[in-house]
Amino acid sequence: HDRNVMRELILSSRTMGRRIGFIPTMGSLHAGHTSLVDQAVAECNDVVTSIFVNPSQFGPQEDFEQYPRDFDADFNLLARHDVRWIFAPDVHEMYPPGDSTRIEIDGPAEPYEGTLRPGHFSGVATIVFRLLQAAPSHAVYFGAKDWQQVLVVRKMVHDLKLDVEVMTCPTVRDTDGLALSSRNTYLSESERNRAQTIYAALEQAAQNWCRGLAIDTIEQKVRDMLSAKEIQIDYADIVHTESLKKISEVSQNTPAIFLIACRVGSTRLIDNILLPSQALSSC
Repeated sequence: HDRNVMRELILSSRTMGRRIGFIPTMGSLHAGHTSLVDQAVAECNDVVTSIFVNPSQFGPQEDFEQYPRDFDADFNLLARHDVRWIFAPDVHEMYPPGDSTRIEIDGPAEPYEGTLRPGHFSGVATIVFRLLQAAPSHAVYFGAKDWQQVLVVRKMVHDLKLDVEVMTCPTVRDTDGLALSSRNTYLSESERNRAQTIYAALEQAAQNWCRGLAIDTIEQKVRDMLSAKEIQIDYADIVHTESLKKISEVSQNTPAIFLIACRVGSTRLIDNILLPSQALSSC
């Protein structure tokens, strides 16, 4: 629970030449999280996972108080996946009384989630930086589902010259294609059935991309599929994988990703799919 104790434990391990992997989480863990843990365990000598629901990345109308929390279940799950340490600070440990310093990032933090959720990525960058101070690891692991978040963390690590590798692991999906998320527990049975359309629409988008359809047409077909299931769309765009700038034409050499944010009932979900190069045989 103590950031100074956590730091000393990790530094002691590092002095023995051991490689440290770190997975920051907000708890309510699922197979997506444990896939990150398993990757870190495979690549590192010691693995630390944090459990901290970060208040600074929630907006005034968002679900901070309702966000699912079950530390005992999380602890037992991590114990089965060879995690050495769990860092579970309270809010005052990470944001002491009187604290007023935040990290602001432009570039990848500006569009999409940055526009729709003002202050969100400042909260993400600030807590990831502080967690990395408490857990000075060789590598930190994130899932590709939160693509924009990964870009923001990479930018912060690069600009602040932090000595840590940012590792991105594939999105883990349920058998129906829905990307695993702690917020999936909010979905009713009927909403869960409707939410399956999100990945189905992304798969169709990838197929249409490979067929060479126009960008606007690909995007509109996705919007039509989601709207037909009464899924409210925040955005559904094809963008450059690194800059997140809108792509206007299909190109063989442009790395592209389809980003979606939408609401199924009152539950907001995000997802994405990397679009293959037109030059690849997979297209």
